[in-house]
Amino acid sequence: MNLQEIYVFISIFGFVSIIFLTLRDIRIYHRTKFESYRKGALRGMIAGALALVGMGVTAANPDNPQIGLTIVLVAVYLNRKGKREDVFGDAPMIKRVLGETKVKNKKQH
Repeated sequence: MNLQEIYVFISIFGFVSIIFLTLRDIRIYHRTKFESYRKGALRGMIAGALALVGMGVTAANPDNPQIGLTIVLVAVYLNRKGKREDVFGDAPMIKRVLGETKVKNKKQH
């Protein structure tokens, strides 16, 4: 495995991380209807699109991956955590990672 392939894997990891966190925010928003998780999911979709572009640039330019990796780094930065309500309480780590909550929806259908 050469260094260019490692750069592509790093950019893929950044993209997958953003998408995972975005899907987790979507799941929490679906269960709780908290506005902060909706905004986090929207920010994650924008950051995920940017990371996808960075991943493509990195893969297309294996001899000069700095531009693509910089785009992925900016996307990861844009996906930062904002203010959120505490929906987990004292839940174990695996439930936090998977986005499992016990909070009921604020709006009843």
